[in-house]
Amino acid sequence: MVGEVSDALPYMPGPAELEADAFDHVLDGEGRDDPLFVVPRQPVSAADHAVGLHAASLVKDGGTLQIGIGSLGDAFAAGLVLRQRAPERFAAALDRLTPEREGPPAETGRFETGLYGASEMLVDGFMELYREGILTRPAADGALLHAGFFVGCAAFYRFLRELSDAERARFQMRAISFVNALYGEEAAKRADRRDARFVNNAMMVTLLGATVSDGLEDGRVVSGVGGQYNFVSQAFALDDARSLITLNATRRKDGRDRSRIVWSYGHETIPRHLRDIVVTEYGIADLRGRSDRECIAALLNVTDSAFQDELLDQAKKAGKIERDYRIPAAFRDNRPARVAAALAPLRQEGWCRPFPFDTEFTPVEQRLLPALGRLRDVAASRPRLARAALAALWQDAADGAEREALERMDLASPAGWRERLYARLLLAMLRETG
Repeated sequence: MVGEVSDALPYMPGPAELEADAFDHVLDGEGRDDPLFVVPRQPVSAADHAVGLHAASLVKDGGTLQIGIGSLGDAFAAGLVLRQRAPERFAAALDRLTPEREGPPAETGRFETGLYGASEMLVDGFMELYREGILTRPAADGALLHAGFFVGCAAFYRFLRELSDAERARFQMRAISFVNALYGEEAAKRADRRDARFVNNAMMVTLLGATVSDGLEDGRVVSGVGGQYNFVSQAFALDDARSLITLNATRRKDGRDRSRIVWSYGHETIPRHLRDIVVTEYGIADLRGRSDRECIAALLNVTDSAFQDELLDQAKKAGKIERDYRIPAAFRDNRPARVAAALAPLRQEGWCRPFPFDTEFTPVEQRLLPALGRLRDVAASRPRLARAALAALWQDAADGAEREALERMDLASPAGWRERLYARLLLAMLRETG
């Protein structure tokens, strides 16, 4: 076993602590002061925020929580913070987002007892919940959270380093097997992990309830499965626990919107017999214990309306739903504009921001992010790129803020026609995205 010494790494106590003589080799000296790997927080979209609000309404006070990393994890944490600070605004936002709620009754009250965390990865969302007085329910050993490892932004590492010894002792590192499984100390784990909500992200979900999270049907690996399967299976083994699979209803590929809810797919991470709760920006699909037909109907209700008819036709052709079935009218306006309108009052009050918490991105970089994303979408189609390039040639000169953005991309004084064209394209995207 090999250990590495780091001056930058926060030292976390707990049963994962090992004596120095447990290591066969220790890397020390040169490189011990290197900065840690940082995962910058990504912008949180309106769709992400809607997913986060729906998911936050499924968390019971006094329960247990696991959170994944990324913009959906940040949106979920932001939804819990809104519920804690302004429960009436939280409840009103749910009413605007959901024409007819399905699934478990909405939880909209403040966290009086608080939550306990049991997560393979300790992410910065837990830092925000701790600061807000939400992560406050201790386990039997006094810990507010048990985790196997941590990764996040620079502010998160700073938070861990600056904790007092007494506070740090409440964030305990344990073996992955302790957090991800029930075997070993099972009675104590069951007592601690009451009303658990295990929240994990996915790339796609099939209409029969299978989850795709780690790979593509041609065999390419996108990610490790991590603890996702473990927490999904735990949700069925624990009393009153639920697995929440969160995802945006659509994704952008080759300049086109595509549904993340699909009829079938050639690869599965979580099989259909472990289907539980699926959350998109359009609502909650409660699939546990439901038939294939009921599962299809529930998922169509949280699918983007641009894809509902095609998916319903596929289900009918397969004989999985009656030929005369119609998607209820209340769910036929699942479109981004409706989500944006539902969130508008919150945005006007300062909620649902692109960065709900701190970010390492400078203001200039924050302006660049949507512009670069827009340029990526345009560049996915040669005809669209050609039209955009032609229009970009007629752009007015950059103003002060735009010039700052071009300087950040080293394009303020472009050399050669390629850089000049790229600078013009980027300037057009900056203006298009505001």
